[in-house]
Amino acid sequence: MTDAIHIVKRGGKRPTEDFASHKLHSSILAACLSVRTPDGEAETLAEKIVDHVTEWLEQKAEVTSSDLRRVAGFHLTKYHPEAAYLYEQHTNII
Repeated sequence: MTDAIHIVKRGGKRPTEDFASHKLHSSILAACLSVRTPDGEAETLAEKIVDHVTEWLEQKAEVTSSDLRRVAGFHLTKYHPEAAYLYEQHTNII
């Protein structure tokens, strides 16, 4: 990815921001650890999900944060449904 991907924040009220893979990695990692996934496995899953999402973003110039969360959750569900549920519901839980 050479060009920045713009993320339209929830509700469109805040300015867009560039995609930051480390932020996605951190949120996936946190969801995995919250459901007591071993550290190494959680790290590996976070890396896999970031790779899937990065590949999906390659043909995009702008996406919504909701789309980003949906796609990341879709891929995480394949590997760890319990962590995916927590990740997808994060905004509803807090």
